[in-house]
Amino acid sequence: MTTNKKFIVLSDGSIYEGIGFGSDDEVLGEIVFNTSMTGYQEMLTDPSYRGQILVSTYPMIGNYGVTDQFNESNKVQVKCYVVRDLCEDPFHYSNSKNLNEFLKENGIPGIHSVDTRALTRKIRKFGSKMAIITNNPNIENALIKIDEFGAYEGTNYVDQVSVKNIQRYEIKNNNFEIALIDFGVKKNIVRLLNSRGCNVEVYPWNYNFNKLDLKKFDGIVMSPGPGDPKTLLNDLSGIKKCIESLPTLGICLGHQIIAHIYGGETFKLLFGHRGGNQPVKELESGRVYPTSQNHGYAVSDKNFPYELDITHMNINDDTVSGLKHKNKPIISIQYHSEACPGPVDSEYVFDNFIELVKKEK
Repeated sequence: MTTNKKFIVLSDGSIYEGIGFGSDDEVLGEIVFNTSMTGYQEMLTDPSYRGQILVSTYPMIGNYGVTDQFNESNKVQVKCYVVRDLCEDPFHYSNSKNLNEFLKENGIPGIHSVDTRALTRKIRKFGSKMAIITNNPNIENALIKIDEFGAYEGTNYVDQVSVKNIQRYEIKNNNFEIALIDFGVKKNIVRLLNSRGCNVEVYPWNYNFNKLDLKKFDGIVMSPGPGDPKTLLNDLSGIKKCIESLPTLGICLGHQIIAHIYGGETFKLLFGHRGGNQPVKELESGRVYPTSQNHGYAVSDKNFPYELDITHMNINDDTVSGLKHKNKPIISIQYHSEACPGPVDSEYVFDNFIELVKKEK
């Protein structure tokens, strides 16, 4: 493995040094951190990280290697992976390659031996920033490239990760037909729906949903995805028609889109919620769940839509974590109920959705 020096330069001019692995490309993106102790392969292949440089706060990464079955999409989605200690000799019965090989074959750079604690403290205090991963420690040159690249919010990353054509996932002994709007769907969402007796038909985010044959389906799921939901708001009339006709579950970005459909607002969090231990309170029962989260935006509770009720709150910062429509079978959550990586405590949300489907059917 190469031992070339690499540098992380943030848009505020701060610089962090490390050693490169994976590919040797220079990349730019928004730098964010995740607090999960395991699940690095699922994180790397999560479409919600598109356009971002990912920092793992857990110090030792790569110790159980890489196995194809744990991919949440067909490729690595992050721009770069930043870690403290990289394990070069993983040990696990299912391991097929190490992390360096995995990133290299996907054309993605990594950087290890970084002071990830200092980097995380910087992000927590001053917020997620644009950054460049480079072999050149010249800060002035790096800042010019960052400025030319522009802000994270300026790109529609959903268009990069959503399917281009309709895809169908059928199972034997199915009971329901579900349309899944793909803003950046993870494979485990399809798996969990299939395991609950659902055939799943996946649609591109920009499909003309005014033409969707609603008689064909029993319910709709709106998936998670990357970026600012405001980049997707040109025409929501078709999606609104669909979700007001069928039981609907919105997850993460899908949750934010539902809020916008009814006149709500979203805002950017200082450093986002990314990890497998985010506490969320279900208001009706008072129960607190550990949840898997990966988002940089949240639904505002200011000027909240009359048609919707808040069902869940994030314990850490009191941001909105769940919604339901007052009169229609529409529910949504800000966290990842499919939990890859993360705890499985919130898979019950899929059961709640199936109950809505059964009731309406």
